[in-house]
Amino acid sequence: MATNFPQGFRWGTATAAHQVEGGNWNNDWWAWEHAPNTPCEEPSGDACDQLNRYDSDIALCAALGFDNYRFSIEWSRIEPEPGEFSMAALDHYRRVLASCHAHGIEPVVTFHHFTTPRWVAAEGGWHTASTVDRFLRFAEKSVNHLGDLIGTACTINEPNIVSFIGYQLAFFPPGVADDAQFEAANANFIDAHRRVVPILKGGPGDFPVGLTLSMADYQAVPEGDADAIKRRDHVRAVSEDQFLDIVGNDDFLGVQVYSRTRVGPNSVLGGEEGVPTLPMGYEFWPESLGACLRRAWDYTGGSVPLLVTENGIGTNDDSQRIDYVQRALEGVLACIADGIDVRGYTYWSLMDNFEWAFGYRPRFGIIEVDRETQRRTVKPSGEWLSGIVRANSLG
Repeated sequence: MATNFPQGFRWGTATAAHQVEGGNWNNDWWAWEHAPNTPCEEPSGDACDQLNRYDSDIALCAALGFDNYRFSIEWSRIEPEPGEFSMAALDHYRRVLASCHAHGIEPVVTFHHFTTPRWVAAEGGWHTASTVDRFLRFAEKSVNHLGDLIGTACTINEPNIVSFIGYQLAFFPPGVADDAQFEAANANFIDAHRRVVPILKGGPGDFPVGLTLSMADYQAVPEGDADAIKRRDHVRAVSEDQFLDIVGNDDFLGVQVYSRTRVGPNSVLGGEEGVPTLPMGYEFWPESLGACLRRAWDYTGGSVPLLVTENGIGTNDDSQRIDYVQRALEGVLACIADGIDVRGYTYWSLMDNFEWAFGYRPRFGIIEVDRETQRRTVKPSGEWLSGIVRANSLG
């Protein structure tokens, strides 16, 4: 198998505002972290203080050889109360974008990455149709202020995760298990994506726009069992297919993959004996990335280019991280060799950060962050990945 990636293949790393900025007190996640009896292991607090340290973090991206950095803008900072927009916050993100350009980094901006202002949540949240209009207003105001500096735009990060974990598992806000609200949230996310694309396209700048989707390598167990296949296909339809159905006219689909999910005839199964389980509870299965890229490509009929907008591993074993990424990238190369249009790879995450309800325990970063001093230290896996990025090759 060839070890070289195509010329122009994009290499990036990523964060999200709430996971790294610190002090995002005005959104539903901060409220969730501090509410009694939620599953959150700890609050986000100062996070990685990237609100103040963004320029040096972007410089680290450039020093490692990455050509793009994916991050999100925080809705609750930009619109702290309904219709009240903070020019200071918009100007802050404009400085972040300008820093990217100054360091030769393309800014990849996500407009919604899990967090929603408290006032939106109080008025109903994503299971309420009015939230769509509020999100569109925020996106229009933001793109009008920032669009000329945006390199690529992601509309909504993993809407299927927000709906499933928030409205079925009650592990994310709003912390309910309600089928009707779950279905309404999915419908509203789909409506929001469809309607925000032309808004982002209509602002200043000229940049590609796409959705990022959480995908898993869903495997029927036993393989070939008709009932297991039927249940697997149902799970896929709910979690992935309704979102894959809406991306055919987009500039790209962001594919985000971490592991596989085993599905039996009657239920989703746990991990397989002998396969390592990672700190967040899922299996070490780097081959899932190639499998999901193939499925996305086949399902959409090759109508939309693919970007890996998240892939990585939360582990305290940095050699395990290298093994995971090596095998995941081998899967990407195999897809490209088979004619699948995969245009880039983004490692999650730039640095160890706040991993939602799991707190700071899972370590996804290629850069270690000292929780006391905020000192950044590039891990061996970061240096290793930097070498691949610079060579544009696994060889």
